[in-house]
Amino acid sequence: MARKKATDNTYVLFDIIYEDGTLSSNRKIESAELLGQEGDTPAKWLIEAQDRKIAEMSGNSRGPIKTICRTPGQ
Repeated sequence: MARKKATDNTYVLFDIIYEDGTLSSNRKIESAELLGQEGDTPAKWLIEAQDRKIAEMSGNSRGPIKTICRTPGQ
């Protein structure tokens, strides 16, 4: 019986503040997506992509992101 390779299922959590003042806490981004010299910069693009997908499904769009930071206490 073949075994599956172990996968890295770790996530980094982010708190997002939108320009209208709303807060979205604990947004998950796979840690593998944040490897490289860009640091957390790709997280904004990935969260914007998540927001677009959510907007397509729900019909409610989010405003532009004002700030993004890692959730404290990880």
